[in-house]
Amino acid sequence: MKHSLITVAVVAAVVGGGVVYSGTQTNSWFQQQAATKKVAHISGQASIAQTAYTSNDSATTAYNKVKNAVVTVQNLKNNSAQQSDGFAGLFGQAQQEGGQSSPKIETASEGSGVIYKITNGTAYIITNNHVVANSDALQVITAGGTKIKATVVGTDVEKDLALIKVQTTVIKSAASFGKIDGLQSGQQVLAIGSPLGSDYATSVTSGIISAPRRELSSQQTGFSTAKVIQTDAAINPGNSGGPLINLAGEVIGINSSKIASSNDGVSVEGMGFAIPADIVQSFIAKTEK
Repeated sequence: MKHSLITVAVVAAVVGGGVVYSGTQTNSWFQQQAATKKVAHISGQASIAQTAYTSNDSATTAYNKVKNAVVTVQNLKNNSAQQSDGFAGLFGQAQQEGGQSSPKIETASEGSGVIYKITNGTAYIITNNHVVANSDALQVITAGGTKIKATVVGTDVEKDLALIKVQTTVIKSAASFGKIDGLQSGQQVLAIGSPLGSDYATSVTSGIISAPRRELSSQQTGFSTAKVIQTDAAINPGNSGGPLINLAGEVIGINSSKIASSNDGVSVEGMGFAIPADIVQSFIAKTEK
């Protein structure tokens, strides 16, 4: 059965329209009201435990280890017919007639990225090439909500990888890569990113490794054949470029694509793919400057 591979960067305009449409439907989740009930006011003193509960869950620990190293990557496009000079023009600093300044860019799409190194005030971020492709400018939003201009260091279209960097002292956390030689089907993993964009930044989904090394054909990738990690952790539009991590909190892959349906229209679920960490590290070694 033939099926098509789709990348999972989210186009802002399309997603926004979809949310509005869903919210206008009768009995949609957007309109449902929470059930309420009346309770009597009872006098007295409630007892309060003196010891706070601390979760020892391994998935929670792994997520907390990595979450602050995950960013939203915004692909910005010049939306003005008027030409402006330089990067300043892209950020609304070009002058129109009469001395009036006007915004010149808009968010064309959003994806995710993961910081893997911080050195001398520069944070290095790995993401997908399709997240940054054809941008007029790039911006990242940290887990804490800070927006920072980003620049491209290098890309690999066939591997669908991009290395970007930001100059900042705000970012303090970086993730580390894990070994993938011992990955096994059934091993639990987490996917972290910004499904549907920055409104849902640092969302986490859990699942297992379905296949440690799945081969995608050149027809599926549009380039050469590719070895990927297959997982059933939910990967949605906007998750592109975010990390797939193990329960040690190590990055074992970069989420890139999924299969949502076959070419004959059969819907499927839980077929996501991540670029293995060894391929990512090899790209970094050749690209980083």
